[in-house]
Formats: sequence, structure tokens, C-alpha cells
Amino acid sequence: MKIIHCADLHLDSKMESNLDREAASMRRDELLDTFERMVAYAVQQEVRVIIIAGDLFDKPNVRKVARNRVLDQIRNHPQIDFCYIRGNHDQCDFVDELSQRESLPNLKLFGTDQWISYDYGDVVITGMELVRENSQTLGVNLVLDQNRCNIVVLHGQESDYQGNDHAEIVNLAMLRNKYIDYLALGHIHSYKSDRLDERGVYCYSGCLEGRGFDECGPKGFVLLDIADGKIHTEFVPMARRMLHEVTVEVTPGMDMPAVIEKTKQLVAEISSDDLVKIVVVGVTDIDTDIDIKRLLRSLDHDFFYIKGYDRTTIEIDYENFRNDKSLKGEFVRLMEQQDMPEDERAAIIELGMKAIMGEDVEV
Repeated sequence: MKIIHCADLHLDSKMESNLDREAASMRRDELLDTFERMVAYAVQQEVRVIIIAGDLFDKPNVRKVARNRVLDQIRNHPQIDFCYIRGNHDQCDFVDELSQRESLPNLKLFGTDQWISYDYGDVVITGMELVRENSQTLGVNLVLDQNRCNIVVLHGQESDYQGNDHAEIVNLAMLRNKYIDYLALGHIHSYKSDRLDERGVYCYSGCLEGRGFDECGPKGFVLLDIADGKIHTEFVPMARRMLHEVTVEVTPGMDMPAVIEKTKQLVAEISSDDLVKIVVVGVTDIDTDIDIKRLLRSLDHDFFYIKGYDRTTIEIDYENFRNDKSLKGEFVRLMEQQDMPEDERAAIIELGMKAIMGEDVEV
């Protein structure tokens, strides 16, 4: 038996934190495209169940086209059960509307009052939506057959702290030694897997598509292949585009052509379909100006989206200004006498030098 574990799809998310309206609209549609590609993969692999471990949607008001595209996938693939547990971002009335419109036997839901289980022969999928009222008794009423292959579904942040009463906390301590073979979790947007106890593991599948630069790296889902009570898992990348944060380390003496060349080397293997954030760090000398706009212009045509930040500090060689009788020398000597952190002093000196030279100063 094969099962897909996915989570945090955040379908119909606005996607406007970095992108202009046109690009954001494209990415919003790509989230739905990736969901459909995952279902197509499930059909090709003869997957029996797709577990959606929370946050299928992203906001209270979801476009009709997004709802219908999800419904079409469920309705048109009756051979696949969609086991859907709502997460903290699932605020829309998608499920309530379904109950009024039509019956979908292959859409399996979970409640908040008690654990609900779905039986697939040797495999049992059990889940419950976390709320404040049940978070403190998470493992008390969880009764599993040790002779079955048990998959448990929850949405929340892992923790071993038993005194936490937040609704979004999955208290792992309460779930150990409960005969869980695979704890399918949602809420964290990157893939993570670790031991739960001697018998089982817990796993975050991560999201299908990164939406911001706090969600860099491969995104996709987990494929479970279950045979003879044993679970083999594989992370399957599925994202249409990946997000990358590239750190460019500079040193004193590097000029802008050298910084540009180093950046090009670092991004050489990144797909032109992807989104890139360049962060220039390190120490420069006082005469070097990190021109982020120039750097991005040299790369802009290579990627779907790119942005950059200058996070460098300048290195001040005070000895060079000891006998300098110019305004610059006087300014540096005056700043050297001030009682303040060195990084703050260097930043002020850099701005002062630009002002003295008549350059535009951006604060």
C-alpha cells in the first residue's frame, strides 16, 4: 500500500510579499498546479491515500477557482482517499460548504472531540484536529492496535514540554509508546524526520511550494510504501520553483567586479525558474561601496525573481587617518574618540564619508 503525506499547501495564498501583482498571480496558480501534479503522481504510483496534514488553504476567503480545482481532484479520483485534517490556517468554510453541496465518500475528515480512525486492512490512519481543549489530553484516549501499522495525523509544533497548553503544540511525550509507526505532522514548512520512540518516527513533510525566503530549499511530500507492516519513506521534491538565499562573503580589497564575479559563481547552478535572495556579508574597506542595484542588474535576467541586501561592515584603518589634514581625516579622528560600538561607529563613518564626497546618502 502506498500513501502520500503532504501538508501546509496554503492554496490561494496571496504571494505578494516579494512579487508584483502579475508574478504573484502566476505563483498563486502554480500552487494549485503543484497540488494537481502531486495527485497525478499519486495516480501513476497507484497511491491509495493522500494525507493532508493541515493548512490546505491559507485564508478565510478563497477564490472559487481554487475551491473547484481542489474539488475536481477529489471528485475525479475516487480510487484515492483524501484524509484531510484542518490546521491553524484553514479558516475558510470549505468543508462546511461541501456538506451542503455534495457527498464525497473519498474525502475523509477528522474532528476535535475524539480520535477518528480509517481502516485500510493492515493499516489504520488515525487523527484529530488540535484545539486548546484537547491539547493537554492528547495521548490519553489514543488507543491503537499494536498488531496493525498505525499512522497518526496531527497539525502543530512538536514539543516535549508537557505543561504547554497552546492548541498548536504536538506534545511528543504524550504520544510515545502508543504503538505509532508513523506520525504524519504539518505546521513546519521544511521536511524533517526523527525517531518518536523505539517503534515509530515522526515526520514533517514540509510544504509543496516555498512562498517566501523563510521557506528555502527543496519542497514536496513524503511517499510511504507499506509492506508486511514495514514503512519505507521517501521525500519526493515537487515544487515548480525553489527559493534560495545566497550568502556572498566579501573581504577587504574586493572591488565590485570581484563581488559580481563571486556572486555569479555562487548562483551558477541555480535554475533560472527559481527565486533568489542575495545577501552580501563580510568586511570591506572604506573606499569600497557595495552597489546592490548594480549587482542585481548583472543577474536580473537569469531568474524568475531576485532581490539583494548589503549586510557588510567597513573596516576602518585609523592609522591611515592619523596625519590626514583633510576633512575626512578630521571626521574619522573625531568619530574614533566617540564611545560607541565599533559597528555603529563604522556605519556612521561610511555615511559621513559619502556626505563629504557629495554622494547621495540613503539612511
